[in-house]
Amino acid sequence: MGNICCAETSTDSFKTNGKVKNNFDEDDPLQGSNQEPLELQHISEREYELSENKETLFLRRSEAESAARQAQEEKRRRRHTLYSPDRTSENSMKKTKLKKSNSCSTIFIDDNTASQPNLKMMLKCVSLAIYYHVKNRDYEVHLLDIFDEKLHPLSKDPVPENYGRINPEHKHIYRFLKTLFSAAQLTSECAIITLVYLERLITYAELDLHPSNWKRIVLGAVLLASKVWDDQAVWNVDYCQILRDITVEDMNELERMFLELLQYNINVPSSVYAKYYFDLRALAERNNFQLQMQPLDPKRARKLEAISRFCDEKFTLPSRRLHRSNSVDDMRSKRRSIAVIS
Repeated sequence: MGNICCAETSTDSFKTNGKVKNNFDEDDPLQGSNQEPLELQHISEREYELSENKETLFLRRSEAESAARQAQEEKRRRRHTLYSPDRTSENSMKKTKLKKSNSCSTIFIDDNTASQPNLKMMLKCVSLAIYYHVKNRDYEVHLLDIFDEKLHPLSKDPVPENYGRINPEHKHIYRFLKTLFSAAQLTSECAIITLVYLERLITYAELDLHPSNWKRIVLGAVLLASKVWDDQAVWNVDYCQILRDITVEDMNELERMFLELLQYNINVPSSVYAKYYFDLRALAERNNFQLQMQPLDPKRARKLEAISRFCDEKFTLPSRRLHRSNSVDDMRSKRRSIAVIS
């Protein structure tokens, strides 16, 4: 019945001044008029570009606190120097850790590369970036009900009344991330992509992390990053086994809403990944989260892919015997045997 009505409507026409005129609008771009059709914007064009001089959002928000901390340490150092200059120099030498520098014969590196980041270090850095997002958020925060933990609790424990006014500590955020990554057996690359999705959500949806919504936003970012990065992704039912008080329907709705707010832009180019990785290393250096530096040996060089494939191959000696050659300075003619000519 509906198909018949549509067919009759599409073939309808009416006459105006003796001329037949179709129901199609001449100015409609979808009907092939002279106007250019509307072009849909590609995902790569909608992507938040990061140039070399442009810092990531979490690093920019952490700069204010880092500058204040450095100013406070400098003020404290000057005060101690003013009252006890001799003791201060000795104490500063004891507290200051000597940084190992590279030389021609020895190279000091840590077990953390862009291709194989250290999981514990990345979780600490990402949790610290989330901490700065929550602490240095805008005052006028745009909140959505799907991310509100009071409306969609992650556990059966009652949410405190002042939950939305107390900022979480860094160790609480790290503990939440560590629980998800260890239970789901996620890799360190997922932590970096999780942070990319978090900042992309803040930029696209114009919302910010808040004490009442940071857990569900982080959960949605981890859920999406694990499905995009890992070949064998974790199902939503598996996360319900980690967080036993959450339902599958709630996880599905959280994932769907997260994708809509991201405008389905889940592509992470290698340049964006590398930018976030090195900014996380800079954040770790500012907060003294560096790993222990160890000298580079052949075993670690092979592990960190520092040796090319040609140099990694073992040199095999040829099967035939090698002949020794003489130089011009030490050239001696062989003594001829004595022969008797008859």
